[in-house]
Amino acid sequence: MSIEKARLAICNLTLQQYPQIKSLMDEAYPNLGGAWPKHTIERLIKDFPEGQIGIVDEDKLVGIALSVQVDYSRFSNPHTYEDIVDSNDNVQSDPDGDALYGLDVVIATSHRGMRLGRRLYDARKELCRQYNFKAILAGGRIPNYHNHMDEMSPAEYILSVGKKEIYDPILSFQLSNDFQVKRLLRKYLPEDQQSVGFATLLEWNNIFYEPEETVLQTRKSIVRVGAVQWQMRTVESVDELLKQVEYFVDTVSDYQSDFIVFPEFFNAPLMGLTDQTSQTEAIRFLAGYTEFFRDEMSRLAIEYNANIITGSMPLSEDGNIYNVTYLCHRSGKVDMQRKIHITPHERLDWVIQGGDKVSVFDTDAGKVGILICYDVEFPELPRIMAEQGMDILFVPFWTDTKNSYLRVRHCAQARAIENECYVVIAGSVGNLPKVESLDVQYSQSAVLSPSDFPFPHDAILNEATPNTEMLLFSDLDMDKLKILHNEGSVRNLKDRRKDLYHIKLNK
Repeated sequence: MSIEKARLAICNLTLQQYPQIKSLMDEAYPNLGGAWPKHTIERLIKDFPEGQIGIVDEDKLVGIALSVQVDYSRFSNPHTYEDIVDSNDNVQSDPDGDALYGLDVVIATSHRGMRLGRRLYDARKELCRQYNFKAILAGGRIPNYHNHMDEMSPAEYILSVGKKEIYDPILSFQLSNDFQVKRLLRKYLPEDQQSVGFATLLEWNNIFYEPEETVLQTRKSIVRVGAVQWQMRTVESVDELLKQVEYFVDTVSDYQSDFIVFPEFFNAPLMGLTDQTSQTEAIRFLAGYTEFFRDEMSRLAIEYNANIITGSMPLSEDGNIYNVTYLCHRSGKVDMQRKIHITPHERLDWVIQGGDKVSVFDTDAGKVGILICYDVEFPELPRIMAEQGMDILFVPFWTDTKNSYLRVRHCAQARAIENECYVVIAGSVGNLPKVESLDVQYSQSAVLSPSDFPFPHDAILNEATPNTEMLLFSDLDMDKLKILHNEGSVRNLKDRRKDLYHIKLNK
């Protein structure tokens, strides 16, 4: 058949097409009894019409894919062909099943070499997504195994096919379509002499599968983040600074943001209210307001219905000072993340200690991690978070010069790519001449993405005007992350050589 003359279309099979279905199956299975009887096809079409897919070339049926609906827990475990098709060739779909079971895919000899099998598999995958099935399962024959049975076991044969050392017309095709071999099935189809009765249990996972939940329990597929590029300005009181915080929370919440992010040391202007002779005493003075701002920002998270990343503040605990950020959930829950790596300035002038815990926080809009400024320059931390399922990394930062900012920015972009997640960085701008060591700021807040086709060409979703107080909004598509993790051009998380290296926390 000439490709130039083909006129192909996907269709659902009808019983009127049975003579053509029979002809295709007789041609494909001369050693396995040929086509199923008419009553089998009739039952399949009646029980699960959407699962019976065909390809027609004008009026001629040239390809078929037959499927049934099954219980995943039953058929993801060992079974035989007779568990699907009984001795009378009856196949029954389970209307309450949560998985698709692939029966047969047949392409007419005249149309082989045109990748029509892949087209049918793609149609099955789309059906699986639309019906919210967990997976596609299949018992796959290994028809070339009889040529190698004297030299290797079935398991060794499957491994060799996976390495492309041996070609198997069925298994090689299924592996190329992202199916994974879950186990070896013995005595699956005893009369299959080519496969010596063996088969593979294959599975394709639906990455968009959502267990049945109420609407209120369903996770968002689009998450909106709002970053505050904060203007450092002199204040006369704590109340004045709190009103500034509430102004931004109020404004960002008007845009129905799921997250609001403030920068590192956003409340540093309060140090202008005390003696600056000793920087150590000044930072301890600021730490005296941390619990107050944590509680007030938690109140704002509830009142304005948005999760707030509080930026960072110094916390006094057991005589030590830590640089901490809080995640104030709109539910009222509060989580804390301490800065792990302390800069020379923080350590020498403010005597700040580093934290020792890395956490990923489960929120109503995905799993998030928070790293304060310098921490994002250490790739081990986000990698540990990525292994815990992090979707979004928030980075509140404070930098004084452009080269300092660029260290944070470039490392944040790298973290987004290597960990296949979104990264939101939020910093401060303006001058604080009355506060020692915080007199100037440089910032260009941004929302960064992985670098692949579904994302912006430069992997930047949004960025602020440098050194200008403003708000930054972005919608993060969480489904794009799922696609990237499983079907990306490259798959950084999946392709790690865990046989060669690994990262682990010592505590």
